[in-house]
Amino acid sequence: MAMLAQSAGPFALGTFSAPDGEPFPGLLVEDRVLDLRSALDWAPSDLRAVVQRWEETLPLLHALADDDALGWRPLEGLRVHAPIEPRQIFQSGANYRQHVIDLEVAHRSPDDPRTVEEARKEIAAVMDRRAAEDLPYVFIGLPSAITGPYDDVVLPAWAEKPDWELELAAVIARPAYQVTVEEALEYVAGYTIANDLTDRATVFRRDMKAIGTDWLRSKNAPGFTPLGPWLVPAESIADTGDLRVTLKLNGETMQDESTEDMLFGVARLVSYASQTAQLLSGDLVLTGSPAGNGIHWGRLLRDGDVMEGSITGLGVQRTRCVAEGTA
Repeated sequence: MAMLAQSAGPFALGTFSAPDGEPFPGLLVEDRVLDLRSALDWAPSDLRAVVQRWEETLPLLHALADDDALGWRPLEGLRVHAPIEPRQIFQSGANYRQHVIDLEVAHRSPDDPRTVEEARKEIAAVMDRRAAEDLPYVFIGLPSAITGPYDDVVLPAWAEKPDWELELAAVIARPAYQVTVEEALEYVAGYTIANDLTDRATVFRRDMKAIGTDWLRSKNAPGFTPLGPWLVPAESIADTGDLRVTLKLNGETMQDESTEDMLFGVARLVSYASQTAQLLSGDLVLTGSPAGNGIHWGRLLRDGDVMEGSITGLGVQRTRCVAEGTA
């Protein structure tokens, strides 16, 4: 069921469908939607096609948003899908200072001689050094893990410790390769919300500790990345370093942190990823998750849980967890 927009700026963008209809790219103004396939002369088939022509299309979207005579339809009754289908997903790990400290403490070896206070102090020093040396941690996710902002999330039977990770996600406008930090934001069309679920039990390889993390297994099950609800143009978000990231589990607030706690902001992450890979139109750059994950609380996801995730100006996503085999 579609929820009210609750997004910053005069409009947002999304992917919608009527009952039994084909998904279409739409312009969202308050509680009404305009089908961009008919509103734009070149009839974009999906939102990625709109983003690919972002610079020329943005002024047209402003004009359409102000035109009450067009064929608007109520948001109510439309299904809201993930706003965009990226070809690549760049995920950032260990990017919130407090989150990393909490995780490191939670994953301490039983025979670690340090007190909790000593461990937190040492880990904090490592985080400060990382930020000073400008070395973000970026890895790759699979588009097949994406699901809609109100869809059920299936918890695989093999996932022993499924956890939430609400994140700000940047949507790339045009191909970016080896761009500087100073110009990186020029390549960002807008922002959306991603919940980058992780099975904590499979993050680290038990059979090959030296090889490190196994992101394929721990993060890329179908539906492990609820996305949306909207793509909000970058011009409508005044400061990505001052947004509130909040996740509620069954109504109880678990994550509630400002993006100010990020070690590396959007521009640094986009620039860093682009030094190695070419970012393509519609790609996502996830910026990491703040403190307050399930592993911190000692409470992981289970059948029937409802997650509600919001970020300032980007709306609210609401997903229900369903155990595999019961969906």
